[in-house]
Amino acid sequence: MKPKAKKFRIRRSPTAAAANATSAATSGAAATNAVPAAMPATQTAAQPRPDTAAEPARPRPVDPPQASQQPPTAQPQSAPPDSAPQGEVASAREARADTDIDAIRREGLTGRQLRMARRVAQKHNLPATSDFDAVRLLRQHGIDPFQRSNMLELVVPQSGGNAGNGQEDGANRDRVQLPQTVPAKKQTLPSTELSPAERRNREIGEIQRDIMKRRRRKTLLLLTRLAFFVLLPTLIVGWYMYAVATPLYATKSEFLILKADNGGGSGLGGLLSGTQFATSQDSIAVQSFLQSKDAMLRLDQDLGFKDHFTQDWIDPIQRLGDNPSNEEAYKTYQKNVKIGYDPTEGVIRMEVVAADPQVSAQFSRNLISYAEQRVNHLSEQKREDQMKDAMQGFENAQAERRKAQEALVELQQKGAILDPEGVIAALRSQINNIETQLQERQLDLAALLDNTRPNRAKVDGASGDVRRLEELLTQLNQRMVDASKGENSLAQLSVRIQMAQADLATRDMMLQSALQQVEQTRMEAYRQVRYLTISVEPVASEEATYPRKFENTILAFLIFSGIYLMISLTASILREQVTS
Repeated sequence: MKPKAKKFRIRRSPTAAAANATSAATSGAAATNAVPAAMPATQTAAQPRPDTAAEPARPRPVDPPQASQQPPTAQPQSAPPDSAPQGEVASAREARADTDIDAIRREGLTGRQLRMARRVAQKHNLPATSDFDAVRLLRQHGIDPFQRSNMLELVVPQSGGNAGNGQEDGANRDRVQLPQTVPAKKQTLPSTELSPAERRNREIGEIQRDIMKRRRRKTLLLLTRLAFFVLLPTLIVGWYMYAVATPLYATKSEFLILKADNGGGSGLGGLLSGTQFATSQDSIAVQSFLQSKDAMLRLDQDLGFKDHFTQDWIDPIQRLGDNPSNEEAYKTYQKNVKIGYDPTEGVIRMEVVAADPQVSAQFSRNLISYAEQRVNHLSEQKREDQMKDAMQGFENAQAERRKAQEALVELQQKGAILDPEGVIAALRSQINNIETQLQERQLDLAALLDNTRPNRAKVDGASGDVRRLEELLTQLNQRMVDASKGENSLAQLSVRIQMAQADLATRDMMLQSALQQVEQTRMEAYRQVRYLTISVEPVASEEATYPRKFENTILAFLIFSGIYLMISLTASILREQVTS
């Protein structure tokens, strides 16, 4: 390993050194009289760089009057350019200072620590040529530049320290860590002038007091607005709820509308029969009726709804005026009669509110009876129309059958023969019988005539029988011909009777079908009958239900708070838009 080379510093001429020392002393005096916040920049600008500055340990003394007469911005005059720099080899003390600076540089101090060291050195009036030289000088004087108390003294200097004192005060501050006695020649009376730090603290205190005063004033204004716009209306509402409002009593009841479960349904109607969907339309219709003006007028006509809510002991807000109109009474009716329908269960829930519990229960019972009448009336018209049509068809079928039967009887009476077909069949039977007998007699006569000597008496008897049978057959044929020819023949009469009988049979079938239609219509009308079943009977309450004092007061507070918040936000936005 190669030995480290020694460093040498070339000293400049005495004239340049004196000029540099004079400039450094002048800059140091100006820096001590300035504001602490501007110290680092002024001192740094007044001092030269470490590589060009003269030796700080051996400055030439300069008279204070001459130093004060020089302007703070004076720069040292440089040597003539044609003159060659003159110097000599640095002493062992300077070499040791360089070695110490190199050791401090190798410690790896941060830029913030070096700046703090430069400020502490300036505070103690140490002629440091660089940040590392400031650390070296502070350590030589026994001062730790990185101690927390030293850093705080840079921000808030001690009252006893004055940066504008001369070299005597700087010598007394070399040992700042030790307790110091008050010099006898130093004036200890309070001064009327404040230091910049105290003036800044005083101004900061005034600003803080002004801010606190503004905050208190704004808080008082906010509380005043809240009390006027929120708390006062809430107190008025609470006073009304607890002291003025008339207690109201509610009567609750529930009822269902059911359909006659008679079976026999088919399709979708059969699937929905017996459920709440089968009577949903009727339930909605009943709900609309109970909430209508018609129900209110009937209730007023039966129990005096208007008279109940115009009594003097009811509070003015809930009381109706003298001789109220139907519209005013209907508004009160809508507020005090609440009806709801649950489609999932098919239940109609009704709540009736009145100033007296018994009156409230009676109102509820009458409204349920009105609903029952309306339910019966809903299906009554349809059932009557269906039965009327079915009965009219049945009566028409009966009348047509009667006409057909009368026509048949007239035909039978007109020919004086009840059964023309039977008469014709009898004639045909007689003709067939006579023809059979005639053939037999003719065969007997032929057998007698075949004899050579026939018996004359037998031949005459057989011939007479044949003649008589022929005459009878001719008469029967004549009757048969008379019965089958002409307008009044038995054949024509038989055809007319057959047609009348067929018409009568048709009318019988139509009458039977009409009778079945009547029975079916009657069953269908029975299935369409609706029943109102009360599941919860109306019972008068013993304690007042309304008004809900605490809940209404809290609700009023929330409403007023929301209104105030909305108005405040709107005003703030408008103010910001106008000012911007």
